[in-house]
Amino acid sequence: MPDNPILIAGAGIGGLTLALALARSGQSSITVEQRTRVEEVGAGIQLSPNASRLLIGVGLGQALAKAAAEPERLTIYSGKSGKILAGMPLGETMRARYGAPYLTIHRADLQTILLDAVRGSENARLAFGRKVSAIHTNNAREVSIECESATTRETVTGKALVGADGLWSNVAGLIGDTSKPEFLRHIAWRGLVSRNDWPESLPANETGLWLGRGAHLVHYPIKGGAMINVVAVTSDPENEPGWSRQGDPAKIAARFSTWHADVQNAVGAVGHWTVWSLFDRPPRRRWSDNRVTLLGDAAHPVLPFLAQGGALAIEDASVLASEIIAHAEYPIRALSSYEHRRKPRSAKIQAAARQNGDIYHMGWPLSVARDLAMSRMNVAERYAWVYGWRADPTP
Repeated sequence: MPDNPILIAGAGIGGLTLALALARSGQSSITVEQRTRVEEVGAGIQLSPNASRLLIGVGLGQALAKAAAEPERLTIYSGKSGKILAGMPLGETMRARYGAPYLTIHRADLQTILLDAVRGSENARLAFGRKVSAIHTNNAREVSIECESATTRETVTGKALVGADGLWSNVAGLIGDTSKPEFLRHIAWRGLVSRNDWPESLPANETGLWLGRGAHLVHYPIKGGAMINVVAVTSDPENEPGWSRQGDPAKIAARFSTWHADVQNAVGAVGHWTVWSLFDRPPRRRWSDNRVTLLGDAAHPVLPFLAQGGALAIEDASVLASEIIAHAEYPIRALSSYEHRRKPRSAKIQAAARQNGDIYHMGWPLSVARDLAMSRMNVAERYAWVYGWRADPTP
C-alpha cells in the first residue's frame, strides 16, 4: 500500500464509503474498527437520491440494484383513522427528477456491498478488532494513532484521521470533546416481515408512514421486495444500553392497540423485535482539530424522523474525499474546508428531523391542525432541498 494513508476510525456506512471514494481516486486508507466483525441486525435504511447517486458514482449501482427495493410511493396515514393525509411518488418520478433512485435496503446488505468493494480495492486496508486508544498530532506532517486489540498494541501513522465512529465517538473524546448525548425519551422498535406474511390490506411496495399520539410507524420493502422492514418509534422513559436488545411483542402490540387495524396487523406480523433508545446531541461546535476530523453521527447525529442519518454520512464521505484529493499536500486545509462545506447542511437536516419528531407524535387537538396542513402539503416540493442536494465544486 502507498505511504501516507488516510486513517479512518469506524467501518460503518460513512467510514466505508469514505474508504471506497478515496480508493477510487488513488488515495490509500486504513480503516480501524473496534468490532471484530461488522453486522447490522434487523434494520433497514432508506437511500434517497442524494445518497444513492453518490453510491452509484463509486461503482455500486449494480450491487444496489440486486439487493435493494425501489418503493413506488410514500404515503402518510393517520394512525387512528387510517385516512391518507399526504404522499408523493417515488420510483420513476424520483429517477426522472433527480437522476437517481429512491432505494430501501437492509443495512446488513449495504454493509456487505461496501465491505466487498473496499476489500477489493488495492488502496484500502481494513483492520478489525482494534480500538483507537490515543492520538498523536505533535508532528506537523502526520498523525499517529495507537490501536489496541485483545492481544496486541500497535501504532499506525497517516496524514489525517477521520472519526467515523458513531454517536458515542471515541475519536471525539480523544480530541477533547467529552460531551455526552442526551436520551430523548424515545424508543425505536424494528422488525422484519416476509412479504408472504405481510397484511394483504397494506401495499407491499410503498413507504408507509403512520402518525399518532406519542408514536409513529414506518414500513417499506427491502431485499428486492422479499421482506418488509417495520420501524416504530414510541415515547418511552425507559433508557437501556444497546442497539439491538430484544423487544417484548406484547408491549409493542399494546402500544398500538387503539390504532387503525392495518397498523395493528403490521405490528402483529413481526415475529421478532429489536429495540434501542434514541439519543441526540446539538451540533458539535467544532469537528476538526489539526489533522483529525469527524464524519457522520460522530459529528452530527440525526434522529430517525427524516430518514437522512445514513444519507448525511454518505454525503460527508463524498465531500471529504473530494477535499482530500483536491488538497493532497495540505490535509489540514482539506479537513477545514470539508467542515465549512458540510456544517450548514447537516445542521439544517438535524433541525428538520427534530421538528418532524414533534409533528409526527402530536396528540389531539394539535394533530387535527397537523392533519389538515398535511392534506394541503406538496410533500415532494417540501423535501426537494433534501433529495436534490449535489455537492458544490471543491474550491
